[in-house]
Amino acid sequence: MGKGLSLWFACSSILILTAASISISYNIWLALLLGALCVFNIGWGFIIKARLRRKAERKLPSS
Repeated sequence: MGKGLSLWFACSSILILTAASISISYNIWLALLLGALCVFNIGWGFIIKARLRRKAERKLPSS
């Protein structure tokens, strides 16, 4: 995964977790929703990383 895409997933996860921590004092359901969204975002980053790695391995000639 490229540096830009990694930075995107890192920053977006930090922003979502920050919003979740702020929303704890206002609405617990919103905080739980944002927490679940953050877990989904991190998981999606790992899925994309694995897909890109497999795609790069297929391009390499086998020895």
